[in-house]
Amino acid sequence: MSVDAGGDRDGEMTLAFELAAVREFADPERVFSEAREWSRYVGVVANDTDAVAEFVAERDIRQDFELGDRDIWLAMEGIREDSDAPRHVFVGTTPEDRRIADATGWEFRRPAEVADAAGWSLAGSDSGPSSSDPGLLDRLWARLPGSE
Repeated sequence: MSVDAGGDRDGEMTLAFELAAVREFADPERVFSEAREWSRYVGVVANDTDAVAEFVAERDIRQDFELGDRDIWLAMEGIREDSDAPRHVFVGTTPEDRRIADATGWEFRRPAEVADAAGWSLAGSDSGPSSSDPGLLDRLWARLPGSE
């Protein structure tokens, strides 16, 4: 089975993030926490299943998908078949991710699109705390040799 069916699952969608896509968010833990409020299943997929396991373990994120040693194509197909949610959304970053979504019956979305709709920040965006510090660039510039 590809989807962890334990617990009460009453959300309207299954939401899968490709590993590179979830790394684009400033706070992946918040993304998962909030997505669980309106999603039946939430998880991360990639061809490198060890990297996925490491990512979710480092952030203490509950992974609803059992990837095993399958490549992303087989994993997405299996998750789609095992999930009883009426909607399936795959957040990816590459043309290959879009092809996977199209071929396996998922809606494809990019991180920026999802972030905008859900009110999440992307890493490196102007909405992050350090980039809103007006003196940050001045302090960095002052440290460069020859900038005095």
